[in-house]
Amino acid sequence: MTGSSSMSRRRLIQAGGALGLAVAGDAGLFSPAHAADGTAPTTTVTDLGPGLVQFSLMSGVLVGDTVYIGSRNLKPASVIAFHLPSRKVVAQTDLPAGPEPSIQAMAADPTGRWLYIGVLLKGDEGRPNLFRWDLSNTGKPAVALGRTEDRDIRDLAVAPDGTVYAVGGIPTKPPVLWEYDPAKGTVTDLGTPDPGATLARAVAATDTTVFFGAGSVLSGGGAASKASLYAYDRAKKTFTNVVPRELEKDPSLREIAVLGRQLVVGTSGAAEPAKFAVLDLDDLSSYTVLPSNGTTVKTFATDGNRIYYATDKGVQFYDPEEKKVGALEFDGPDLGEIWGIDHRDGQLIVVSAYGFVAEIDLVARTSRISDLGEAGAPARPQAGMGVAAGGGHVYVGGTGAIARHSLRGGEPLNLRAPGEAKDLEVIEGSVYTGQYNAQGIWRYSPASGQGPEQVAAFPSVQNRPLDVSWDPLNQLLLVGVQSDTEGGGALWTYSPRTGKSVSYLDPIDEQQHVRAVAHRDGVAYLGGDNALRTGPRATVVAVDPLDGTERWRLETHQDAGIAALAVQGHHLYGVTTKGGQFVIDLRTRKVVFTADISKVCKGFAALVTNRGAVYGVSDTTLFRFHPRTFAVTTVIAGINGAWYSGPHLNADDGLIYTLREHNLVAVDDRPRF
Repeated sequence: MTGSSSMSRRRLIQAGGALGLAVAGDAGLFSPAHAADGTAPTTTVTDLGPGLVQFSLMSGVLVGDTVYIGSRNLKPASVIAFHLPSRKVVAQTDLPAGPEPSIQAMAADPTGRWLYIGVLLKGDEGRPNLFRWDLSNTGKPAVALGRTEDRDIRDLAVAPDGTVYAVGGIPTKPPVLWEYDPAKGTVTDLGTPDPGATLARAVAATDTTVFFGAGSVLSGGGAASKASLYAYDRAKKTFTNVVPRELEKDPSLREIAVLGRQLVVGTSGAAEPAKFAVLDLDDLSSYTVLPSNGTTVKTFATDGNRIYYATDKGVQFYDPEEKKVGALEFDGPDLGEIWGIDHRDGQLIVVSAYGFVAEIDLVARTSRISDLGEAGAPARPQAGMGVAAGGGHVYVGGTGAIARHSLRGGEPLNLRAPGEAKDLEVIEGSVYTGQYNAQGIWRYSPASGQGPEQVAAFPSVQNRPLDVSWDPLNQLLLVGVQSDTEGGGALWTYSPRTGKSVSYLDPIDEQQHVRAVAHRDGVAYLGGDNALRTGPRATVVAVDPLDGTERWRLETHQDAGIAALAVQGHHLYGVTTKGGQFVIDLRTRKVVFTADISKVCKGFAALVTNRGAVYGVSDTTLFRFHPRTFAVTTVIAGINGAWYSGPHLNADDGLIYTLREHNLVAVDDRPRF
């Protein structure tokens, strides 16, 4: 990662003084690096305040005249009650769940009294992940009911008799159908219908049957299953495969709902658009399947005639009389990622990841937008996705937004952008992002006066950009990409000058995705990782980014995938997800150094070259490597950045930018080699 020059360090420190300055030497904050003679600290840290503050959301359910909305990547996790008649947040409950919790699953019981809440987490700490809130007394907090051993709850359903069903997943095993019995207070494992699935995201229930939808939208490829749909007979306790054959090639079942005597189904697409299906509950072999206009079909509602659902393109509807789908037209703004659709009194109630609720009049095709922050939703620091600096600004990527911090001071500005800015780079004053999910490359230019815009789109199967790097010699933005559903990945290139973009599919192999990208003298170096437990990993491939031609490749023989790469001089530095360090001499194309640095770096990581040395950040530590001995030195212990999908750092004008806890910091480190 590199950035263009911006303002001087002197001005930055002045700005930092206004925002709160932390100077190396405060042992309560971190263990500072020292000069070679040990006489004085050489590291100064400027605290620039919380990286990204907003009310981010991941679910919405209408009960009566109130929409209950679950938070995303905020701590503590919260559910707010947005009252439609008053357009105010009238209640809130916080859940003791972590780390970096999100609420994707909520369902009300048939009486409308109990709201069941499921939590998904970055890591499992053994705490409850299933809760219940008494909507007749919202002044009291939700209570913990127990836990499913799958860690993450992605969907919930309540049967007519009040029995609760939950699905989700954990990376190490296939997903289970879970049952919560309110009378007994027990959580029970009902079995694993699809042993090849990596994640279940859909469940629905009738008085006799539970429908379980799964697939491999994460960690796909290899022997992993595609879309699967099973019917669980509650009396016989048996599973039956009922997936329509037209859905079998899609990566995953995304959503299921029971609407009257119909089972409504949506998939996640990849090579083809996602599909919408309606099955007859009395005869599941009788169904209608239609393609959508997007890569996901989720969250259903009906006005008694049409069925409405969300895609990544907006709201679509299904007309059962004509058996066709169409896009809902109305006078409102872009809805972004949609996490809830319900129908009430001739209006669609839509919950947007941009932090608002839209009330869309289906006859007049007008809308009214309620900003949840203005309505009283709690804005909190969110776990970051990526960071970049340049042009007098520092940017922190998040969910549905990119925070722009001016180094001249003042309040940060949240820029609206769909999905997640997984990594960012500033080029000549404009910030470019690798945007998940399947959003390609976006750009924001402060001088334009406009918001972020998409500048390059790629096949939706190439959905997860991981690492963004600027190659100044070729004047190309380089992006390493993972395919969640198919395995493997891609190298994207984009020219800001010409606007041309190219994708090179599987430049390492069909199983390894491109987790790390570095460059030197116009050559791109790609580091391989593998989401599957078996298969190749840790391969380094040198590529000409102008035409995708492979120059050479090297097996590093590490026991884990590559987390990050960086070049200093004629050496390519790498770290693995298990804390392995390796250094490749680019002249001889051989590994010349290896070490175990797992005490400071384990799991995902990021590297950057700054002031003649390679710096790295892990979940716990900011560190650097000696440019001659390659030895690792701790710069800041206990930095503990609040990153959702792996830590990041960026360098500009000699300063390093990253997160300490939830706060953005500028690190001025002056090593003496």
